Amino acid sequence: MRMQGKVAVVTGASSGIGAGIAKAFGAEGATAVVNYANGRDKADAVVAAITAAGGKAVALQADMSKSADVVRLFDTVAADHGKVDVLVNNAGVAVFEMVADLTEEAFHTQFNVNVLGSFLAVREALKHFNEAGGSIVNISSILSTHPSAATTVYSATKGAIDTMTYGLARELGPRGIRVNAIRPGYTNTPATDGNFAGDFGKTLLAETPLGRFGEPDDIARTAVFLASDDSHWVNGESIRATGGARGV
Repeated sequence: MRMQGKVAVVTGASSGIGAGIAKAFGAEGATAVVNYANGRDKADAVVAAITAAGGKAVALQADMSKSADVVRLFDTVAADHGKVDVLVNNAGVAVFEMVADLTEEAFHTQFNVNVLGSFLAVREALKHFNEAGGSIVNISSILSTHPSAATTVYSATKGAIDTMTYGLARELGPRGIRVNAIRPGYTNTPATDGNFAGDFGKTLLAETPLGRFGEPDDIARTAVFLASDDSHWVNGESIRATGGARGV
């Protein structure tokens, strides 16, 4: 129970990596706030899984790219739980298209959710961290340092997350708030379903020394480490959780 008594907000937690992190936090004693933008049923299923295992969780809707939604989310958390101890910025959008085909709308959607959304969440969460400090975990990507064809803009958003992570670590360290990022590798999620098929999938697998694709629980374990006191001296880092993959 490394997170006993902590209140942890996980954005984009109704499926995939976010759901895995929320479930891991619940298993470690935290109250997991399962944020979702759309699809209440999936978020409720995550909450049900956490509570069935003896944990505590609640589902809260908010579009993380909209300031009013983000303010409402954290005001609700503060009213119901009194504080925030952990924030995981996981909500994200990926549009994998070659630059020649990518629309301005797709460009702005990715930056609005992935980058602006993380900024808005941090800004509001800071109002509710107490004197004990806490932890912010940003979900980046292996693509932030090794973009490939059709991932240019998405990769740029994750590069921004890496830079933001280090800047925030320096800014918030004096308050005892640590800020780190995780760069997942090729991970099986609903968002990547079908992306690892055929020869392309074989290429990605060949680049992963541990010989398999990642699962949400693989990323969740790293998130628990960064959110807990086990990592009390880790700050401003972007940690690869890739099975050894470096990109293609």
